[in-house]
Amino acid sequence: MENQEVEEVKSFDNLYYIVGLLAGIITAYIVKGTFLWALIGAVLGLLSAGFYIKKVAPRDPEN
Repeated sequence: MENQEVEEVKSFDNLYYIVGLLAGIITAYIVKGTFLWALIGAVLGLLSAGFYIKKVAPRDPEN
């Protein structure tokens, strides 16, 4: 019980959000070509990254 080390789990959630954001911006800009659609693509990219983190690849086995 003495000197027990607790392993720190590194979270890569921020990386998923950044990749989702950039992929959404680039995809929407290529498809539509306007700044407004790039913003909409950014929102959709963030939403899809959040969905992936929470539902598709959860860390807890209970989810």
